[in-house]
Amino acid sequence: MSNKENKQKIKMTEGKKICSVGGQALMEGIMMLGPHGMAQVVRDPQGELNIKTESITPLVRKNKFFGLPLIRGCVALVDSMRRGMKALFDSAEIAISEDDPNYEPSKFDKWVEDKLGDKAMGVLITISTIIAVCFSVGLFFVLPTFISSFIPKTVPKVLFNLCEGVVRLAIFMGYMIIIAKMKDIRRVYMYHGAEHKTIHCFEHEDELTIENVRKYSKHHPRCGTAFLFVVMIISILIYSLLPRFDSIWLRVGCRLLLLPVIAGVSYEFNRFAGKHVNWFTKILRAPGMAMQRFTTIEPDDDMIEVAIVALTKALEYEKEYEKEKTYSALDNEPESCSCCNECAETAKEDIQNNET
Repeated sequence: MSNKENKQKIKMTEGKKICSVGGQALMEGIMMLGPHGMAQVVRDPQGELNIKTESITPLVRKNKFFGLPLIRGCVALVDSMRRGMKALFDSAEIAISEDDPNYEPSKFDKWVEDKLGDKAMGVLITISTIIAVCFSVGLFFVLPTFISSFIPKTVPKVLFNLCEGVVRLAIFMGYMIIIAKMKDIRRVYMYHGAEHKTIHCFEHEDELTIENVRKYSKHHPRCGTAFLFVVMIISILIYSLLPRFDSIWLRVGCRLLLLPVIAGVSYEFNRFAGKHVNWFTKILRAPGMAMQRFTTIEPDDDMIEVAIVALTKALEYEKEYEKEKTYSALDNEPESCSCCNECAETAKEDIQNNET
């Protein structure tokens, strides 16, 4: 089999296992986030890797109510936005270092730092998150509703809602394609591709090396872009059930009130599709996979190196969690013979020896 055929085979097959760690592309870096830990790796202007790791407990595991179906989708979305925005700010500080001779803080940055001191970063992250949410909701939900108000009232409700959905999809796809042309965003999308290729490599149980990672696909079925596309489709289906109100403000209000429902349903769909690999889920994931043609770009080797380090560090938390769970199970094993404690200790030693 030729190298070209082998490469195509790797792209078209699913991995042997599903990685519990997901990623997010940053400015000159990548954040890998797992159920129990986070690793953020950013390359500074001097070419050095800045590594930040942190043990975490997602909000959906802190409270039983937050972990309920549909509810957990909204909570996970808010939690990921908060972490993602903070990671973006952190990466920007490193990528545009004060040690860089070309670095020049803006007047606004100086003013905020002088007025707020150590609290400046937290305030900026909060403001940026609010602006990002308002911009997204306004662009992808409010604007299509206003545009669709020009559709004649004689148009049947089903067709009217379908037209509004088409407008929403067109705005979403146009926005993603346009920002992909920006130089800085293009590099972020290259890191996005490196993140996907590295996770693919791990899921195929291949050694995490630059050469191995390079041959995998930059498209991944559990991508955040795919989630956003699912949100668009789910919104069309849910909004199609609403009556066509005469008041534009009433239509906008109903759509905003249903956003948590849309986020919850979309999350559950992605969760289901991620755990089941068959022809049905592949068809459902196809639109999101197609959108990744615009949101992922083939990375260079330096970017792949960043992705490998980030994934490796994040997986250490998962290994530690599994080890602690194994130890706990051994410690709680009921005593059925006089040597049980000795057996448990021997098992623990075996685990440690295998790890080293």
